[in-house]
Amino acid sequence: MTGRPAESIDAFHRGAFHVVQPKGRGHRAGMDAMLLAALVADPSAIRVADLGAGAGAAGLAVASRLANAQVVLFERSPEMADYARRSILLPENAHLAARVGVVEADVTLTAKARNDAGLADESFHHVIMNPPFNDAGDRRTPDALKAEAHAMTDGLFERWIRTAGAIMIPGGQLSLIARPQSIAEIIDACGRRFGGIEITAIHPRPGENAVRILVTAIKGSRARLSLRSALIMHEEGSHKFSPLVDDFNNGRAAYARL
Repeated sequence: MTGRPAESIDAFHRGAFHVVQPKGRGHRAGMDAMLLAALVADPSAIRVADLGAGAGAAGLAVASRLANAQVVLFERSPEMADYARRSILLPENAHLAARVGVVEADVTLTAKARNDAGLADESFHHVIMNPPFNDAGDRRTPDALKAEAHAMTDGLFERWIRTAGAIMIPGGQLSLIARPQSIAEIIDACGRRFGGIEITAIHPRPGENAVRILVTAIKGSRARLSLRSALIMHEEGSHKFSPLVDDFNNGRAAYARL
């Protein structure tokens, strides 16, 4: 007898919302999603697009912390989009359900096909994204669902950031998390679409090399690029989160732009 694949229901923001996720396969959301969500710090009535949303953790985290945010989760994989829909329908998420929706769509579509898929031009104030960032030459996982979520393809940032620029209103904010080696590609993809780029390096502990970068940029801005103070994840010699990271992880703070 076969049943539904193994899954779990996981609490985030100290139980403020929950996410249904595959267990032992596929991409499972964690700290990356919470840090990405913390980049949205706008308390006004906003529309937020989460591109490549997976089971919806980052978008739900935005909705959890910002009561005036309407969030659309865009996900290409039918299986992961189903997890996102089921996450929204959890009783624990009833207080968020009216403000979060799911659209099954490929975020790399262009022109009319993109609009027809629900990625409408100039319709969002914020776009967040956690694109696949493993190099194609890295060791491949035998899990096809995980490989789709993690494996980078050529021109990925150009295609995703092109879509972000198309669906965002002028002056809107792009936010993403990636590996440090992608800095040049991200800046190049922003091109003339986005300016005022702010980059924050994320280090596991003091004295250790960065493993992630947080990037924000403003559509149509001509401001120069700036490097923000580094974010240290853990206290020295410990797995304990630093106080600021713990606040982000639990929805108590946002990593606002300068």
